[in-house]
Amino acid sequence: MRTGTRTLGRGSVGVTALALGAAGIGSLYSEVPEEQAHETVNAAWDAGIRYFDTAPHYGIGHSERRLGAALRERPRSAYTVSTKVGRRLEPTDAGGDDLANGFAVPATHRRVWDFSADGIRRTLDASLERLGLDRVDVVYLHDPDDHAEDAFREGYPALEKLRSEGVVGAIGAGMNQAEMLTRFVRDTDVDVVLCAGRYTLLDQRALTDLLPAAKERGTSVVIGGAFNSGLLADPKPGARYNYAAAPPGLLDRALALRAVADRHGTTLRAAALAFCAAHPAVAAVLVGARSPHEVRDCVEQFTADVPAGLWQELRETGLLPAEAPVPGEKPFDDPSEGQSEEPS
Repeated sequence: MRTGTRTLGRGSVGVTALALGAAGIGSLYSEVPEEQAHETVNAAWDAGIRYFDTAPHYGIGHSERRLGAALRERPRSAYTVSTKVGRRLEPTDAGGDDLANGFAVPATHRRVWDFSADGIRRTLDASLERLGLDRVDVVYLHDPDDHAEDAFREGYPALEKLRSEGVVGAIGAGMNQAEMLTRFVRDTDVDVVLCAGRYTLLDQRALTDLLPAAKERGTSVVIGGAFNSGLLADPKPGARYNYAAAPPGLLDRALALRAVADRHGTTLRAAALAFCAAHPAVAAVLVGARSPHEVRDCVEQFTADVPAGLWQELRETGLLPAEAPVPGEKPFDDPSEGQSEEPS
């Protein structure tokens, strides 16, 4: 396929419009065998994906180790890797597993919140060792919801220093909320923010302040959680929304969205991904996958044409606000504005 590339913020770090989130290969929810994890990354590469996102939190290091191993033989200049800081890993002999934190891995480490300058450096150094890389391209402050003072007073300046020293190319914050990300955009010089689950067909709260502020400031936005943990991928009883079972009202809304997609001869997955990518502040959409099949399906859905009539019906029925941009209305539809097209 052909994958559009965009530059983050006002810097020089490029990302593909579709990116692979590596939480899944860190055995999110259930075990993912080593070989399957490797094949998942290979499938993403074969499909033209060149932006990969991970974090120490994902499988307490398993995601970083597996992603690094799968990318090790690839030309380093050909791909972009982001990881995160704020949760430092410390060895523990507590035993058991890490399922309480969502990952089916042995509990060999514990997470320690640490947004100090020293903690940021130590966490990044440990990530580089697990990845087997001499550098990462993007570093995000990870989920500083309850640590705002430390993140703004110590964590952000530490990242800014790493960027000025050339250790990393771009810096930002990644969260499951829009409000504090808006503060990062307005009050700091971040290149990018990763907004998970707050700009989807079910939740557009990032549309109020975050996305307009990012567009005004020239800050890039990466959208994660396009399927809201699975509800928009396959709405049915028991489907997850924000990492927990979806409440009945949201399930009904997701089913209504799927019915509209069915009437227009497309899929809810394709519509969900297309919607996230349509805002002009969005540089990339991050999809999680735990198998080659899931990667290939995401790529197929991302590149599918979604009929214009679907967006019209969603607006007319109140399932989508009129002010939310949809494909065909954004400047990135013109390859000369904001992106380049490169064959993969």
